[in-house]
Amino acid sequence: ALPRPVRQLVIDTATPWLSIALFDDEQCIGHDHRQIGRGHAEQLLSAIAALPGGGRADVIRVGCGPGSFTGLRIGVAAARALAFGWGAELSGFDTMALIAAHARLQGGADLPMDAPIVVVMDGGHGEVFVEETPLAARSMTMDDAARQVQAHFVAGPRAQELVTVRGWGIAIDGQADVRAIAGLDQRAVLKNVHPLYGRAPDAKPSAGGAAQMTTPNIAGQAR
Repeated sequence: ALPRPVRQLVIDTATPWLSIALFDDEQCIGHDHRQIGRGHAEQLLSAIAALPGGGRADVIRVGCGPGSFTGLRIGVAAARALAFGWGAELSGFDTMALIAAHARLQGGADLPMDAPIVVVMDGGHGEVFVEETPLAARSMTMDDAARQVQAHFVAGPRAQELVTVRGWGIAIDGQADVRAIAGLDQRAVLKNVHPLYGRAPDAKPSAGGAAQMTTPNIAGQAR
């Protein structure tokens, strides 16, 4: 008898998009990709339950950020709970690398396969996250990004803004769409699943001198 396909559930909630997909081996058999802004906690589990077989999978892969502090933690927590309940293998990945993989699908023939892509997205405190290689996101101002980023191709929610400020380059539509997971740079895979915040959390001294952590919305941005 032929071996049954390995069923894989992929989740990303680190951006304003809620993105989930269920695969049998390489074939996508169900997905939900929509821009919701906030509300991942209320919508994620019901969206998974609406997938074929209730989304149950042998392997779960989850986007670990950087991105929305609340969103990425919701995705990671849900993936851990489902993996435990289903006895599934669990791994994580860099959400910005997923955006780069999606951008490569959108770039078409105008984007050489080996061309570097820099991903630029909201980072909080009026700054942006910039990632040139997987797991190496940096937080900086848009002006600093315009001076430092040398790649011709830029992807992500703030890509067009960077190209405009810089005055050159090509912005490619790139989203955290988990249907692009097959193109993920393998350097972006996390065996030890944990949130990637992109910048240190804010802290401020209390009256007694101890540091008090604020509750951030975007990673590192006080709500």
